[in-house]
Amino acid sequence: METIRIKYFTDQIEPLDYIDGKSDWIDLRAAEEMVLHTGDFALVPLGIAMELPEGYEAHVVPRSSTFKNWGLLQTNSMGVIDGSYCGDNDMWHVPVYATRDTVIHVNDRIAQFRIVKNQPKIRFEKTEHLHHADRGGFGSTGMS
Repeated sequence: METIRIKYFTDQIEPLDYIDGKSDWIDLRAAEEMVLHTGDFALVPLGIAMELPEGYEAHVVPRSSTFKNWGLLQTNSMGVIDGSYCGDNDMWHVPVYATRDTVIHVNDRIAQFRIVKNQPKIRFEKTEHLHHADRGGFGSTGMS
């Protein structure tokens, strides 16, 4: 089991823990109250900084209820926090766009994260042909 050193910037948020013990995602909570109006952009402080294990990064995404509860969209869709963002003042934030007037309270579960291994070093090799059949279209749908 990995150990992660974490610094809390406030004692008003609950300590990090797995989501209801059912998932390997971990909730992130708002560290201050914020009033946002339709069209506002804000960096919501999450009240933590941490030293990720060597070779890992954190992926920060909205919770499934974030839009329903607050009308917020995470502006970068998914945040990536690399291992170098680990200093005493490197508090995590989530960038949001308000689609309606809303209030975020201290300790509201506003986002979630998990840590993942960094991508291994890879080399790209140019080729004229790939070794698999065409699926057509784009993405996993195969539709144009």
